[in-house]
Amino acid sequence: MVMGELSARQPTVVAASAPRDSVPRREGYVAAAGELPVAPTRPTVAPLAEMHAPHLFVVSRRTLPAAAVRAVNDYKGVKSVEVTDAADVMMGGKRVQTMGVNPSTFRAYTPRSTARSDALWNSVAAGDVAVSFVLGSDGGVVLGSTLDAGGTKMRVGAYATMGMGLINAVVSQQTARALGIPEGNAMVVSAPGVDLEKLRSAILKALPKGTQVALINPVLARPAQARTTWPTSAFMSPDQIRAALTAAVGKLGRPYVWGAEGPDTFDCSGLVQWAFAQAGVRMPRVTHQQWVTGPQIPLAQAQPGDLLFWRSDPTNPGYISHVAIYWGDGKMLQAPRTGDVVKISPVSTRNLAGVVRVSPWVAARVR
Repeated sequence: MVMGELSARQPTVVAASAPRDSVPRREGYVAAAGELPVAPTRPTVAPLAEMHAPHLFVVSRRTLPAAAVRAVNDYKGVKSVEVTDAADVMMGGKRVQTMGVNPSTFRAYTPRSTARSDALWNSVAAGDVAVSFVLGSDGGVVLGSTLDAGGTKMRVGAYATMGMGLINAVVSQQTARALGIPEGNAMVVSAPGVDLEKLRSAILKALPKGTQVALINPVLARPAQARTTWPTSAFMSPDQIRAALTAAVGKLGRPYVWGAEGPDTFDCSGLVQWAFAQAGVRMPRVTHQQWVTGPQIPLAQAQPGDLLFWRSDPTNPGYISHVAIYWGDGKMLQAPRTGDVVKISPVSTRNLAGVVRVSPWVAARVR
């Protein structure tokens, strides 16, 4: 899902970028206490109550009708719905998927370590922006730095993954208004035990035309003709693999840019999506979606064209945060992080989550 058509006004990062090794390691990844940039007093955020597992993310071009929200909430099996704001916001030249939330209620939908941090949510309520750890480490957004968002100044108050791979920054709804983000145009749906594909289809019928609905944690789907095994025909052909590798290696030396999809700059998943597209394979955009584009295989069985994934986010250890293309002979082709370029490197097994062999049939159906 891309929220590009919903872009708000364009904030600019004032602080200089920092490479991964210089990312601050403050406990809890919350910026040091100090004068808050917006509110004269620190607001009180309601304590964490019942947790809600997020399953679907909904976003529209405009405010979701109240009747449509009620219809989703009344759907059999839906436990809860949280209405939010959402848009792509340009931050220092980076297109960042940003959500405006009520900190008191939205926290219940985030990973437990994030949800339990009162300091984090009070920071957001006071006008700070919380960004994903990956945006900080790979994108070079420095904890404690100040963002100038068209005259609205925001401190980067925390590194905190929200557990929703499409979202890399969270602000309060008050701050979202100042940024020009559409009001109430998105929602998170919790529906444990429900057939999410059926629910997704039902929601699309209930909501305005153009609404997008994505699974927050997509699952691997097997080809119907192979319930227990994967036939050779389910995977990329030798010609497709060769085309994807040729396309990717042709971009050696091109700079890493957070959110970039090519053809001249890339982030890690953007490089994968672009290279595979040159081979006629439709890949989803972000790492946690690419993680379910085929079956996992042992690293010892990796072949050129397979995808390697890592979990390196201490704020959400289960989150897939990086992807690279296996090149062969213990090497990988990747777009690493801000300040680096597309290159071939030795495979690192530190925090390696696994290896995936891409099935074009599955990849085209991941949402």
